[in-house]
Amino acid sequence: MQPTGNVSLTLVETKEQREAFIEFPYTHYQDSPCWVPPLRVEQKKLIDPKKNPFFNNAEMAMFTGTVNERPAGRIAAIIDHRYNEVHGGKTGFFGFFETIEHQPLVDLMLKAVKDWLKQRGMTHLLGPANPGMLDVIGVQMDAYEEIPSLMMPYNKPYYGEVLEQAGLSKAMDLYSFLATNPGVDIERMARAKAIVSKRLPSLRLRTVDLRKLKEDAEIIRAIYNQAWAKNWGFIPMTKEEFDDLASSLKLVVAKEVAIIAELEGEPIGFSIPLLDINRILHKMDGNLFPFGWWKLLRGRKKLSHLRTALMGVLPEHQGKGIDAMLHQYVVEKGYENGYISSEIGWVLETNLDMIRVAERMGAKPFKTFRMFETTL
Repeated sequence: MQPTGNVSLTLVETKEQREAFIEFPYTHYQDSPCWVPPLRVEQKKLIDPKKNPFFNNAEMAMFTGTVNERPAGRIAAIIDHRYNEVHGGKTGFFGFFETIEHQPLVDLMLKAVKDWLKQRGMTHLLGPANPGMLDVIGVQMDAYEEIPSLMMPYNKPYYGEVLEQAGLSKAMDLYSFLATNPGVDIERMARAKAIVSKRLPSLRLRTVDLRKLKEDAEIIRAIYNQAWAKNWGFIPMTKEEFDDLASSLKLVVAKEVAIIAELEGEPIGFSIPLLDINRILHKMDGNLFPFGWWKLLRGRKKLSHLRTALMGVLPEHQGKGIDAMLHQYVVEKGYENGYISSEIGWVLETNLDMIRVAERMGAKPFKTFRMFETTL
């Protein structure tokens, strides 16, 4: 832990301050070999109220911190009004949390967030969310020697400790599982597929049609909003949010294994594995130009790792083995197309059914992420 020093905080208001807010992680992690620099252009969009549809129903204040006049941390205070409408509370979030190992700075940053939220009537603090619950969330609690998969957090090992020292406690753990070929139990998955096929003879799996992405995206959004409705922390995706997500992910969808399940011709489930382009971004230093775009396009064809991020089955069809069939398809067809591993997650620690599905297919526990909370 570093000595106290002269600690100060700045509310981000100017263009230069926004740029400093975005830039801090690139120097903070310069000696961390597993950190993946996100594309700067995407980070700018993420915090821009004019470009990110999240802010149609949300507001945010950003702060940067210094120790002895040197950049040392950043944090944001966020109110997602739609989250509070859905959950009926007064929850404020903290996000974009990055810091050197310096408890007085962490305490000061969190105090600024708490004060800003309390002034606006919030009574509960939850995070990190960057900026919302549909974005990258949580603090990574283990496996720091592994490169993070696409849209998964990565942080220095002391983050959980300094948040606890600041008075926050665990709200929920989120797990990810690693499915590798031949690590998965192919025979067991095949038996499960046969049982489900016999029980539901009209069940069909079809690939997502990228030529009709808008139509299939709306199907997926409708299923997602119903399938996840009772999950902790869930908020439904608006059409604007999902269209924005679909547009940004179009080039990284693993089209050979992105599927929609239909029963008697009606969509009831989906699974959308993504190409884990973090393996390419890891070497790009957050820049598309002058040569990053070429590395990205060239490297996509060589990727063998997936991130199974989006998956859902309508509530009335859950518990019938359809989720297992979706995973079986991804493993089987993925292997045929050169994909040898996939990170499945995140999975809530309370979602015992999904944990059992992952374990039965032979996926191994991989990483733990934690959401923190406190009262205001």
